[in-house]
Amino acid sequence: MNVMTTTKLRYEPIKEKIGARVLNTKEELLSGELSAEINDLLEARGVLVFKQLHFTEEEQIVFTNQLGGNATEIGVDGGAIFSISLDAGEHHKSVIEYLKGSLFWHVDGTMNPVPVRGSILTSKVLPTWGGNTEFANCYAAYDDLSQEVKDKIDPLRVVHAMWVSQLYHTPEPSMEQLLDWQSKGTQELPLVWTHRNGRKSLVLGNTARNVVGQDFEESARTLHGLREHATSEPYHYAHEWEVGDSVMWDNTGTLHRAMPYDPDCGRLLKRTILLGEEEFS
Repeated sequence: MNVMTTTKLRYEPIKEKIGARVLNTKEELLSGELSAEINDLLEARGVLVFKQLHFTEEEQIVFTNQLGGNATEIGVDGGAIFSISLDAGEHHKSVIEYLKGSLFWHVDGTMNPVPVRGSILTSKVLPTWGGNTEFANCYAAYDDLSQEVKDKIDPLRVVHAMWVSQLYHTPEPSMEQLLDWQSKGTQELPLVWTHRNGRKSLVLGNTARNVVGQDFEESARTLHGLREHATSEPYHYAHEWEVGDSVMWDNTGTLHRAMPYDPDCGRLLKRTILLGEEEFS
């Protein structure tokens, strides 16, 4: 007689408004049986933590693709996995400059018509100090706004520009740097993203240049005020890394940033991405 067994997803919430810790073994996760449940949980919780899996690069790529992911990193010449590091031995200076923007709240892919659905990071080398990664649930943050505020911001559009994000860490760039950053263009996006499933999330972060139709000061109040709300304690989770941890987040409804750390310490995480499937709307 054949005995059929079904693997079940096991997890525990991290906080009321954000995060879940997945408790399954690496073998269970790599089986592919849990992919649909993991995707549903990611959408519901925003951030999933997998403690001490110690994924190899090959295992992380397999896991990502089982979730409907994309083993080709954006802008990395077809590479399947990308090193998150400020180490000059890992990247060209221009890539390191770009990665410095990750120290500030952002959404990946605001310059693209279809942003990545999410990302997975695995810790390989810890920093000597700092370097936690923070997340903020922009679905829950929107849901908790008053109806008066929702009515005001729902129709608003925001111009996003890569060059604005670089000014956070290099406020006095050379003309060569500025022209290079500005060559990446701009994109007008909704401040409130209405997703295909009907849920709404705030689209914020360090690429947000200005709210269309608002003067500079009002625009700053709108963007900074909503960011402060979205990244406040009920919606916020900070992951303190241990080597071997993997963390996945829903890029379509979650802000993230790295906390400051010694740029010369060799901190290293490996990233794979989940293929985007929905345009900003």
